[in-house]
Amino acid sequence: MLADIGGTNARFALARRDAVDPLLMDSVREFAVADFPSLADAARHYLDTTGAIATTGVFAVAGRVDGDEARITNHPWVISAVRTGEQLGLGSLRLVNDFAAQAMGASLLRPQDVVPVGGIGWSGHDAVDRTFAIIGAGTGLGVGGLLRRGGRYFPLQTEGGHVSFAPNSPEEIEILVQMSAEFGRVSNERLVSGQGLVNLHRALSNIAGEDPGPLKPSDITARAKEGDERSLRTIDVFCAVFGAAAGDLVLTLGAWDGVFLTGGLVPKLLPSIAHSAFRQRFEYKGRFSPVMARIPTLAVVHPQPGLLGAAALAQDVA
Repeated sequence: MLADIGGTNARFALARRDAVDPLLMDSVREFAVADFPSLADAARHYLDTTGAIATTGVFAVAGRVDGDEARITNHPWVISAVRTGEQLGLGSLRLVNDFAAQAMGASLLRPQDVVPVGGIGWSGHDAVDRTFAIIGAGTGLGVGGLLRRGGRYFPLQTEGGHVSFAPNSPEEIEILVQMSAEFGRVSNERLVSGQGLVNLHRALSNIAGEDPGPLKPSDITARAKEGDERSLRTIDVFCAVFGAAAGDLVLTLGAWDGVFLTGGLVPKLLPSIAHSAFRQRFEYKGRFSPVMARIPTLAVVHPQPGLLGAAALAQDVA
């Protein structure tokens, strides 16, 4: 049994660990986390409604995993692997950070599962040792890495979405001033996430001396499609900061082989990302700009990269 648990949605599926393509796509179901008091309740609902039978589990969760326990960063669930496994009748249950799963999912991606942003293509995985970065915008901002060493893949679990936001223009400095007054410390996640769209729109409105009123991320994307200038500018800044953060991650990890862009917002905003300053800001790294210009940035369009990664992890321990 597989799970990919975010701050908004809980996705479940089954995997066949001895298969070349371990994720069983026809078994995937998605539920709102707000509809259940606990992860065990959501998982039990999946098993009961599908009639599925599982003996072991790999659950990827959007939060730091500390031993047996995990806390969802953007939702109040607190999860124990032992208790949850016992409640579901599983022989074993492994908890992993969601971006460890996203990273391992990248190990199973094929060229048709990604769309290059910026013109640098990718021909798929090979037998050479590689280092990749993974960064994804959804309810939060997830960050991870993927190493290939000696024919095996190793995911890196991080909380890199919470590094400090570094403005790079007068406008971004003003945005930082606005957000600092509201939040104190400002991380990249405060800008590059679903709620980040709302935070950015509010900051730009405040700079203009206007009150935007309460908004949801979907309100901003809908207004942008209608041509609303502030919503369009919000998405432009979002994409630029996303690109800068992705480039910083390459420098931090030495991920010279490429960056996979994932998370729920990436497919939805892909046209905007492709036609924004994302790639310019990704490459704009001073003396390393020529190196950055050769590194692919790959938007993941596989429908379930988190579950794919959970399936890869299940396969890895088979």
